[in-house]
Amino acid sequence: MNKEQIVNQTADYIKTKLSGEGSGHDWWHVYRVWKNAVHIGKHENVDLFVVELAALLHDIADWKFHDGNDDVGPQMSREWLEKLEVDDTVISHVCQIIKDASFKGSGVMSKMKSTEGMVVQDADRLDAIGAIGIARTFAYGGAKGREMYNPDIKPEKHESFEQYKNNQSPTVNHFYEKLLLLKELMNTATAKK
Repeated sequence: MNKEQIVNQTADYIKTKLSGEGSGHDWWHVYRVWKNAVHIGKHENVDLFVVELAALLHDIADWKFHDGNDDVGPQMSREWLEKLEVDDTVISHVCQIIKDASFKGSGVMSKMKSTEGMVVQDADRLDAIGAIGIARTFAYGGAKGREMYNPDIKPEKHESFEQYKNNQSPTVNHFYEKLLLLKELMNTATAKK
């Protein structure tokens, strides 16, 4: 199977798996991240095959929906890519990107290990800001039954991924705890632009 067929089969798989998901982590989120990652990747001298696979699979099993377990997504991605007989070096690279892509908390300094990972992370972060990001934030808060706003609960600077994962603050706090910080956390010149 050639690379284009693998990417197309992966897109079809994710579209089937995530269509209709209501928290903002649906097929159309993945589609936007995928297309943005390709755009950024073309300007950043990366392995686009790795970028496309990681972008498509980055939310296959997000930790937010698996009791905070950030190993489920990489494992499911590995199993899928092994079925398609993708080279193990590529699979390991894609799985590492998926493991590292998520925001870990405003006080957590986590750096992507490859330029391909930086591209995917930037594409995902771009989909978390602006009008779409606002809509996705409220969709997620509603899906999780969070209060929209509570002035008695102040935003926090999460010093660890565990603290960030266990946060149950109101939806509006998420803007101060993550979304308004993302502009300064972009990795690539293309995403910054």
